[in-house]
Amino acid sequence: MYVSRIFCIFIPVSMHIPNIECVFQFSECYFRFKENFHCEGDVVIGAFFPLYTFYTANKAAYGNVVNYYKDFYLQYKFKNYQFVLALVFAIEEINRNSHLLSNISLGFDVYNVPYTEKNTLMSTLIWLTGQRNFMPNYNCKMNRKSAAALTGTSWATSAQIGTLLQLYKFPQLTFGPSDPILNDRGQFSSLYQMAPNDTSLSLAMISLLLHFNWSWVGLLLIDDHKGTQILSHLREEMDRNRICLAVVEMIPVTWTSFSYNFWKHLKKIQESLANVFIIYGDTDSLQGLMGNLGQQLITQKVWIMSSQWDSTKHADYFLLDSFHGSLIFSHHHEENFEFSNFIRTVNPSKYPEDPYLLKLWYVLFNCSFSKFDCQLLENCQPNASLELSPTTIIDMSMSEESYNIYTSVYAVAQTLHEMSLQKYQMQSHTKGEEIVFFPWQLHHFLGKIHKGDHMSLEWKWRLIEDYDILNFWNFPKGLGLKAKVGSFSLNAPQGQQLSLSEHLIQWPTRFSKIPQSVCYTSCGPGFRKATQEGSIVCCYDCVPCPENEISNETDVNQCVKCPDTHFSNTEKNNCLQKSMSFLAYNDPLGMVLTTIALCFSAFTLAVLGVFVKHRDTPIVKANNRILSYILLTTLVVCFLCSLLFIGHPNTATCTMQQTTFGIVFTVALSTVLAKAITVVMAFKVTFAGRIMRWLMVSRAPNYIIPICTLTQIVLCGIYLGISPPFLDQDPHSEHGHILIICNKGSAVFFHCTLGYLCFLALGSCVMAFLSRNLPDTFNEAKLLSFSMQVFFCVWVTFLPVYHSTKGKVMIAMQVFSILASSAGILGFIFAPKCYIILLRPDQNSSYRDTAYSRRNKPF
Repeated sequence: MYVSRIFCIFIPVSMHIPNIECVFQFSECYFRFKENFHCEGDVVIGAFFPLYTFYTANKAAYGNVVNYYKDFYLQYKFKNYQFVLALVFAIEEINRNSHLLSNISLGFDVYNVPYTEKNTLMSTLIWLTGQRNFMPNYNCKMNRKSAAALTGTSWATSAQIGTLLQLYKFPQLTFGPSDPILNDRGQFSSLYQMAPNDTSLSLAMISLLLHFNWSWVGLLLIDDHKGTQILSHLREEMDRNRICLAVVEMIPVTWTSFSYNFWKHLKKIQESLANVFIIYGDTDSLQGLMGNLGQQLITQKVWIMSSQWDSTKHADYFLLDSFHGSLIFSHHHEENFEFSNFIRTVNPSKYPEDPYLLKLWYVLFNCSFSKFDCQLLENCQPNASLELSPTTIIDMSMSEESYNIYTSVYAVAQTLHEMSLQKYQMQSHTKGEEIVFFPWQLHHFLGKIHKGDHMSLEWKWRLIEDYDILNFWNFPKGLGLKAKVGSFSLNAPQGQQLSLSEHLIQWPTRFSKIPQSVCYTSCGPGFRKATQEGSIVCCYDCVPCPENEISNETDVNQCVKCPDTHFSNTEKNNCLQKSMSFLAYNDPLGMVLTTIALCFSAFTLAVLGVFVKHRDTPIVKANNRILSYILLTTLVVCFLCSLLFIGHPNTATCTMQQTTFGIVFTVALSTVLAKAITVVMAFKVTFAGRIMRWLMVSRAPNYIIPICTLTQIVLCGIYLGISPPFLDQDPHSEHGHILIICNKGSAVFFHCTLGYLCFLALGSCVMAFLSRNLPDTFNEAKLLSFSMQVFFCVWVTFLPVYHSTKGKVMIAMQVFSILASSAGILGFIFAPKCYIILLRPDQNSSYRDTAYSRRNKPF
């Protein structure tokens, strides 16, 4: 009875793409199919490929058939059918080659490897013994010369089969990913791994992360020894390159534990700031992970993988795919265009013994089985070819595993060829006789082409660890292309190992540009990255650049200091040229100080004029009018010397500033000191005698002026000789300006000149203080004392203020101190006298100098 035919799911996009999980309800034609694929030859290679598996949900019995159920389903992995095509292609190519095994033909046996240890070993024993009801110590197909076995795709499958084949010393070549466990020659002395090691894979992945500045990365690894090993390697490389792990998940291989335990952390993965996740594992162990990720439709992550997985496992009605934009590291191998041409010619009529090809044609091209002969197909699409199938089902380019199968067949053929040439351990035979050899004899020749942990053929296989970087394009879903976008070569010069064509990369649909994967907000220009206190090295805060520093790029670690001739703009992303600046006459501050200096100078000249006009009045003649004239003239120069500090400095003004200021003020203070000493001598000295009379008549106090002035001149001369003031620039005091200033030169001599002036002021203040309470109508001593106290206070206050200011303010402070101290002397000494002379002439006429009346000597 004909039961309903195969049911498949199709994706409604531009083409019908079948689901890789096709549900076959058992029919008579299905039961007639033998699942093993055999091709006769003088020497046969056994191949164990994961092509399909059975599963049942409710285990409802199917009639009286033992171990079969009504809900018995068949899960095909059509993607792996390329393994069979690679095997057939290699054997046919070798059989056509007259220079390789010219008198020996190769054949093959293809067996399915299910996902249970029991069935895996059962398939191997069936191949070894030739019987389904096998007996391990008996071989019922002695006429078939089995040379070697091809196993994969996982290390677990190869290890299971290898444990059995080890007992027979049977050569075993694995085409799956290389695994360090299988390198144990003590346990697997008959096993040869065809795939290169992944020793440089971690370095290749880190190079990719560094290229895109991805510093916050998640890891999804299979929880086995390989996952632990790659985690150790990745951690070491990441720590060395300051890349941090956001999430680390070790995925159980079993589907049940994966489904119930891992996805408890799905929300943590989805919400992680890490937009890049590395997935590592072989094809078999990743099937649960990839299936769940595909169902969750996580389109906001970039997946970096080391394995080519079956992208058609889960079909649905979404146009989006979780893995679109993924980057895949695949061992580099040479393109074989003849293989693509071979796939175009494959059809069921060419290989009628191939049961998988019949079922694949049935699924892809809407064929039906003939009711009279299950080996015939009817109603197929005209000109049907695997070239018309989606790349998610049959890829026209040779995959990494298929290439390893191809080179494995050539390794066996080369070994047999050397054995036939040397007739080593083989019986002599005439033409027509069968070759007699034992499989274990191949180890001697296989060992010759085995280097390290890899298989190497001089003319077919190069021992390299170069990687092709593939970009998975699957938008709209069903496109299923893998485009080569780059490569990694360990032997290339440092800095040139990674090569990428970024313009070819298609990122997940969420991203319109290169994704960022960092644990911090990108720091724009004007900011720099600062490590968060108590956080890991990859997480940063964005802090503004310090004053006069800039950053004009994104995510810089340090800001760049502007040159002294430039300053940073407000945004701290550009350096601007500083303008030259000085305390100019047209500046508001310069205009005010200049006006004050000129006004006080004019006022002092006016006072001098008043004193000259009223020179014969008592108040002018009192206390030596010559000293008053000298003091007033000196004060005019004091006010005017402040103008040396205003305007564009030059070498001459810089030299004159401090020396003129010091000498002029020395004359003024020594004059005040002479006046104070004169008062003290006149009122405090009570004894009469020749010496005192001589001092008073000779005007000895007036000699204080030249003596003190000469001392200051000598001090200034030494100052100018050792370290004179000089023209200088100050780029730091005012933002955006370079101040042109007069550098004081020697700070010691500068403060010595100030100290000398303060010493004279203090001496004058002390002398005047001694005669402050003299009984006189107009007490000159009090006026001198007050003026010196003001002078002393101004310059004592000037020193700390001067050293705490910079730029124009510092210069203005010195000008202000000159004007204030000069104005203090002028005001306290001469203002009261001018008041009497101009406004109270009656007091001037009645003014009487006690000393003069007492000694009857004018001053």
